[in-house]
Amino acid sequence: MSWFSWLFTLRLLLVGRQLGLRVGLQTVQTETCSRWGTPSNQGLFQDGDVVLGGLFTLHYQIPAIENDFSQLPHYKPCARLERASLQYLYAMVFAVEEINHSSMLLPGLKLGYSIFDSCGRPPWALQGALSLVGGDRPSCTSTDPPDYSAGYGEEIGKRRGDHPVPLIIGGASSVTAQILSRMLGPLSISYLASCPCLSDRHQFPNFFRTIPSDIYQARAIAQLAIRFNWTWIGAVVANNNYGHMAVKVFQEETQGAGVCLAFVKTLQRERIVSDARQAALAIQASTAKVILVFSWYTDVRELFLQLEKINVTDRQFLASEAWSTSGDLLQHPVTSKVAKGVLGVAIRSSAVTGFENYIRNLDPIDRPDDTFLREFWETEFGCSPGPLNISTSPPAIRSLQKALLSPCSGTESLEGVHNHFTDTSQLRVTYNVYLAVYAAAHALHSLLSCPNRGNSPRNNSSTCSSPNNIKPIELLGHLNNVNFTTPQGEMFHFQGADIPAKYDLVNWQNSPEGSLKLVLIGRVDGFDLHLNESAIQWSTGSNQVPASVCSESCPPGTRKANRKGEPLCCFDCIPCAEGEISNQTDSLHCERCPSEFWSNAEQNACIPRQLDFLSFNETLGITLTTAAVSGVAVTTAVFMVFVCYRQTPMVRANNSELSFLLLLSLKLCFLCSLVFIGRPSVWACRFQQAAFGISFVLCVSCLQVKTIVVLAAFRSARPGAEALIKWFGPGQQRGSVCLLTGIQIIICATWLSLSPPVPRRDLGFQGSKVTLECAMASVVGFSLVLGYIGLLAFTCLLLAFLARKLPDNFNEAKLITFSMLIFCAVWVAFVPAYVSSPGKYTVAVEIFAILASSYGLLLCIFAPKCFIILLRPEKNTKKHLMAR
Repeated sequence: MSWFSWLFTLRLLLVGRQLGLRVGLQTVQTETCSRWGTPSNQGLFQDGDVVLGGLFTLHYQIPAIENDFSQLPHYKPCARLERASLQYLYAMVFAVEEINHSSMLLPGLKLGYSIFDSCGRPPWALQGALSLVGGDRPSCTSTDPPDYSAGYGEEIGKRRGDHPVPLIIGGASSVTAQILSRMLGPLSISYLASCPCLSDRHQFPNFFRTIPSDIYQARAIAQLAIRFNWTWIGAVVANNNYGHMAVKVFQEETQGAGVCLAFVKTLQRERIVSDARQAALAIQASTAKVILVFSWYTDVRELFLQLEKINVTDRQFLASEAWSTSGDLLQHPVTSKVAKGVLGVAIRSSAVTGFENYIRNLDPIDRPDDTFLREFWETEFGCSPGPLNISTSPPAIRSLQKALLSPCSGTESLEGVHNHFTDTSQLRVTYNVYLAVYAAAHALHSLLSCPNRGNSPRNNSSTCSSPNNIKPIELLGHLNNVNFTTPQGEMFHFQGADIPAKYDLVNWQNSPEGSLKLVLIGRVDGFDLHLNESAIQWSTGSNQVPASVCSESCPPGTRKANRKGEPLCCFDCIPCAEGEISNQTDSLHCERCPSEFWSNAEQNACIPRQLDFLSFNETLGITLTTAAVSGVAVTTAVFMVFVCYRQTPMVRANNSELSFLLLLSLKLCFLCSLVFIGRPSVWACRFQQAAFGISFVLCVSCLQVKTIVVLAAFRSARPGAEALIKWFGPGQQRGSVCLLTGIQIIICATWLSLSPPVPRRDLGFQGSKVTLECAMASVVGFSLVLGYIGLLAFTCLLLAFLARKLPDNFNEAKLITFSMLIFCAVWVAFVPAYVSSPGKYTVAVEIFAILASSYGLLLCIFAPKCFIILLRPEKNTKKHLMAR
């Protein structure tokens, strides 16, 4: 509770103790004092059988020294008549007069009113409420108790405003409503108190209102932010419950929707200039393009002034109902520069039939006791309407006016006047006042009508309630059950303290004259938002929705990565890794594709992985094919040379038949490499390994037999070793080759029959392609094939090494030794390269090993012979070959 609330509570207790004051939900039975420092007749009064109280902020002024406690409770006199609030007052008067002329509502009874000015200050509202609920005596010295048995009308006829009222229309702010409800406890229907706290029926059981709770407008603005994808919003709010509640509800409603507040700045009325300057600088420095403002229109006006000074004119403002329909702001020249396209929530508007004519026909001549209308008339027309009634005017102000103002001519009229008081095009708060009066009238009608007596909480009473004996607790029960149709055809009822939430959505648009005008673009009905987006004119002056984000949305194919130490709305977009995708905007995670799929180039969809194998069309396949075909061609050329020179000693040496068989086997080795290239199939997988194994065994077998023949020939030259050569004749040589090759054929046949290689998709290598390969179902079979080739090669190398120094001018064992060294080196290096190569490169390694070893055998063995045959024919003689 604020300081003035504590002080006035203390003052109230002191006065109550001295005078025996009892206030609450019971009828006041003792005398009360008049308002402190204020004459009891400063108000607007109308006699009636039942009198309704009214509290309106008709004047407004901030005290010069806010913390000067010496002024309490007597503030300086109020000044500056609020024209909009004056319209609210006459809405109550109009509604009362309309009800009095109705034959259906409160027939036979006349409603009266007793209206006071709260001056926009809770202490003044408290004083006015004391006068209304306790009666207003001229002084505290009167000893005559009021005669309640005489009834309202009779007593009021004696003195205006001196009887308690059963219900108050007011106050005009949430703070005032809380003070009145907690301290005094009168029944009240507020037309402007929108704090959500007032919905608590345990704390405020005697409070009603015709304006929705602020929760609904904060929710509506949150829905707008979500609808237009504004995720980075600045907030400037009043430094009170109104502003803090708005921020809290806004954050609750947008939680999970990715909306963040870039900053929150508060405006304190006592230091509005400095606070507005700080808020303007925060708006300028922030990247947020949408600014939420929950504050009173006078505070917003100062904020706009500060923004204009620093030339900030490109922000989109979201307005609360406190300033979204402010005529002062719409007409201010600065507003059109900094606040074009404002989108706001407004109190719903409605037309009241006959009210415009009523306002236009008001004349202080017809209302001599109406001090408020007289003051408006003097301000508007600059003249004094008729003789002054000093008793109904503040002495200081009236004496000054009497000295300065000339009498009016009597021709003055409101017909041609256009201001907040006469503008009835959009009745918002005014309509709330109108509804409050009708709600009170219907509750009184229900209470005072005998046929409806059974609906009363005291239905066991034998008599009906009378106008001069209205108990607030009974009226409370009927007010809770109010349900009627207004003259405008609208259904009305209370939901606890509240009414069903209804708002207008408004937009500030440029008019042809260059000023701003208020345009209705939608409505809010409870939690439902109805909006005509095409009718909105944004701050940019176009129909393009402005963007307000801390970070641009992450497109599909990326994921959000929050920045350390920054709000969730500020993030970086990280591309998904290969094999992962995100197919939604602002995805938090990347999902891995299934094993047979891979991410596309944009990383936003999984596509089937392409089959990958060593084909004849790619560069590697073409290169290997060219090498293999070249090997076949060279081998064929050598074969043709040997055929042409088959009678020469060089060809006939070391068994020409084995040489031709060796050339044939080398050609097969070159050709078998071609079987490994192309799309693997069932028969290709089986044939390629068998062809490879058999071709190389045939080749190595020929070399081994040739080496053995060389050794046997030189050993047979020794005494007693003539018979050794008989074991290595041509027949034995052919038989040995067939035997050694047959063993490999048996190994391959057994392997391929039991567990042959089969085509398989290798999914182990994570890439955009799936390798189609010949999988070794049996590693043992492949190992036996390679092992047998290696055994023969090692044996051949060993024999050739032993025969390398035999005394021939041309010793073929030396050539075989070099060729087998290359052969063994290639295949020893093949094993680790084969195991570590991925995908199709495994096949390429095996083909390279086949071609390298084949070229090694061909060149090392046959290149020197061809050189002699073709280029050194003089050395191709038996004499030269046999020379030592």
